[in-house]
Amino acid sequence: MNFSVKNRSEIIDKLKNTKLDVLAIGGGITGAGVAIQASGDGLKTGLIEMQDFAGGTSSRSTKLVHGGIRYLKTFDVGVVSDTVKERAVVQGIAPHIPRPAKMILPIYDEPGSTFDMFSVKIAMKLYDKLANVTGKYASKVISRDEALKLEPSLNPDKLMGAGIYLDFRNNDFRLVIENIKQAYTNGALPVSRVKALDITHDANGKANGVLAQDLVTGDKFNIKSKIVIDTAGPWSDRVRKLDKDDTSKGQIRPTKGVHLVISDAKLKLPATTYFDTGDQDGRMVFVIPSAGKVYFGTTDTDYKGDYKNPTVTKQDVDYLLNVINHRYPNAHITLDDIEASWAGLRPLLSSNGGSDYNGGNKFRISNTDFKKLVDVVKAYEAGKKSKQDVEAVLQGIQKVNSELKPSASSVSRGSSLKEDKDGLLILAGGKITDYRKMAAGAMDKIKEILEHDFGMKVELKDSKKMQVSGGHFDPTKVDETIDKYAQYGIKRGIDKDTAYRMANRYGSNSPAIFDNKDNLKAAPGLNLGETLSLHYALDHEMTMSAVDFLLRRTNRILFAAETLPKIKQPVVDEMARYLNWNDAEKARQLQELNATIAQSQLDYLK
Repeated sequence: MNFSVKNRSEIIDKLKNTKLDVLAIGGGITGAGVAIQASGDGLKTGLIEMQDFAGGTSSRSTKLVHGGIRYLKTFDVGVVSDTVKERAVVQGIAPHIPRPAKMILPIYDEPGSTFDMFSVKIAMKLYDKLANVTGKYASKVISRDEALKLEPSLNPDKLMGAGIYLDFRNNDFRLVIENIKQAYTNGALPVSRVKALDITHDANGKANGVLAQDLVTGDKFNIKSKIVIDTAGPWSDRVRKLDKDDTSKGQIRPTKGVHLVISDAKLKLPATTYFDTGDQDGRMVFVIPSAGKVYFGTTDTDYKGDYKNPTVTKQDVDYLLNVINHRYPNAHITLDDIEASWAGLRPLLSSNGGSDYNGGNKFRISNTDFKKLVDVVKAYEAGKKSKQDVEAVLQGIQKVNSELKPSASSVSRGSSLKEDKDGLLILAGGKITDYRKMAAGAMDKIKEILEHDFGMKVELKDSKKMQVSGGHFDPTKVDETIDKYAQYGIKRGIDKDTAYRMANRYGSNSPAIFDNKDNLKAAPGLNLGETLSLHYALDHEMTMSAVDFLLRRTNRILFAAETLPKIKQPVVDEMARYLNWNDAEKARQLQELNATIAQSQLDYLK
């Protein structure tokens, strides 16, 4: 089923002429989660996104599906328990996307350190119990000498040892687009570059749709829907204010997170490493190897600028370079070493001051409470206490923690589902790991409204079993299945590295992509794999610009910057041929692409 700019006008016509059951405003991970579930439940579903799908927050994360071990520094066991359970669900419905990865947690003897060697052992044991982690991924504590042998680039000064535990890598954009593609296959009507201008109402003052504008053609049109749900992430309050009668206070407190990318020639890592900054600011930073590159972040600062285009500042760069060069003193990383970067906004809820996002919570457990916790954990491991006994001790600790005044780094990543007086639903906050769970909660409310107000009978399916596009295979056999797909690609004439890269990216869709070689020749300047990927993106992933393809569909701008000078013109040329662009549009596309690359590479700071 094609999902392409070539049938985009058909989708918009259907949006104009269909009375929907559910319309989501916002095409990031939250809206994508609602769209796949609503359409999977047989509801007439629409989704509009004013940028490219996942053009905002949902393509600018740390690219992990967190288990949340950071929350155990304040012993927020409830958060970790929920997070690791949901992480397993996401891995089941999108098995080609989240992948298990070893994480190294160096422990330093410094004031304000998150963990010491004893507390990290306790935290990781709890983590493994909650996540049901056993075997080769079970956590362990290693000595200082073992840590330096494993990761010799680490600063040895005050290093005490390290913890090693399991977390999951993620391709954030791919998770969004695979949900949206599956929703479309289910019958949903998702469309990008369409902006909500106004919330419309019926004669009784109830929200019944939106006035929208196609940002490509300029055309304005109405979309009618029984239920309208705001899933706009950082823009949530702004969407809510489209309702002229809304007098509510905003609930979103966006914070900016920045990541920088360098070549792994500058810094070799055996695995993702996660550590305190060393600045005694209570914050932690990830350093993540990825496809010959290393990226690190994130910052976490309150943000009031342009939501569409948050930028990396010199202050952001200086902060992260100071952290990375402190922990890896022989790396000597400078601004000139940065090959790419990105900045994203987190849709944090200002009202929720519980668990922190990035290590900014200044809460420290008292010695008395810590002794109680250690004693009950030891008793639990000996079989003398139950999990409920452990949780009982933790409840008192969490209560104190939740009452602390939040800072920019300690606002909860919790989510919120509200219904305005006119019936507009607002699904806000949350983190990418919880997107399915958030959508399921919204669907319970949607079912209630449709049955009570519209007399509809709605049967909700189990969303834990709704596999996304590309994820239709056994999640317990990921490696074997991806290998099978890649070998098929090799048999079809794709080189080995490209075949594995495509199999990992596209999952169960990859055999059909490989088969398309019978209909295509390598485009000028592109190899066969690149040509197949580009045409798949154009035919089935609503790719409308060269930036869409090179930044989000493939992450090439972020993790293969050195290839861009050679490939960017051939990509624009092939898209122009496919989409019938004239010379003026080709020039505009190339200009937009060059500007995006320049911003990613921080040319304005160099």
